[in-house]
Amino acid sequence: MKITILDDYQNVIESLKCFELLKGQKVQILHATEKNPDKLASLIADSEILVLTRERTEITDELLKKLPNLKLISQTGKISNHLDLSACTKYNVAVAEGVGSPIAPAELAWCLIQNTYRQIPQAIEAMKKGLWQTNIGKALNGQTIGIWGYGKIGRRIAAFAKAFEMKVVVWGSENSRNKALNDGFLVSNSKEEFFSSVDILTLHLRLVKETTHIVTGEDLALMKPDSLLVNISRAELIEPNALENALIKGKPGFAALDVFESEPILDTNYPLFQMPNVICTPHLGYVEKNGYELYFSKAFENIIEFAKGNPINIANPEVLKQ
Repeated sequence: MKITILDDYQNVIESLKCFELLKGQKVQILHATEKNPDKLASLIADSEILVLTRERTEITDELLKKLPNLKLISQTGKISNHLDLSACTKYNVAVAEGVGSPIAPAELAWCLIQNTYRQIPQAIEAMKKGLWQTNIGKALNGQTIGIWGYGKIGRRIAAFAKAFEMKVVVWGSENSRNKALNDGFLVSNSKEEFFSSVDILTLHLRLVKETTHIVTGEDLALMKPDSLLVNISRAELIEPNALENALIKGKPGFAALDVFESEPILDTNYPLFQMPNVICTPHLGYVEKNGYELYFSKAFENIIEFAKGNPINIANPEVLKQ
């Protein structure tokens, strides 16, 4: 079967150990994201299986109707809003889900927090220009970190913060707050208290209909002038333009971002890139060697089993009955 792997930005997938699982298969790898459905369809018209690199390409009705040969989409990680599952079912395309890990995203979030607080990127850039000790950062010890979402990543962030002797406050669903209390952490009495009381606020929510634009400009206006907002989850959790406007107004004072509404961003004049109080990384949360081996090995295993006539981890099993 003809297999196409999409969006290998770093040209790294063939170097993974798990790529051996596809040995003997007819594999095409695309390295650049094509946003135009017509152009993308022309590139993958004869593909019977697509492997998605997380959420880099949208799978829509418009695209699927142009791919009559497609039989399977193998997703690295879990399905999210980038994939129209009902449209896949409509066109009789099975979707196999993969697995994920909280390790790399949690570590990336913590790296962003430390870099922002100690102003490390600014110090490095100044040093490259022949300058010495041009700024002064702050220690994390004693600071209050607010964690919105106490799932696998949020719990790791809380553990990191505890090791740094920080005060941990959790906000989220009733279930999340109860779990945090059971683990010995504090919870806020309200969203308003949460936003206004913390020094660092980090978002760890899944993007679903209920969480889309859940962070408003009014929420951000409650934050302290020297506070930090961290988002490695999804840009769409925040109202459009709300964060940029809030940073201009001075609340919060800083932001560290790994996610953006439209990716990849190749425009060097992107507004947030121009702000000295913002650190941006190119969606690196899950981009880590061991994580890639995990994500792609499961995606490739799902393909092999499907080709054997033993489909597993299918999110829309009704297509198998057709």
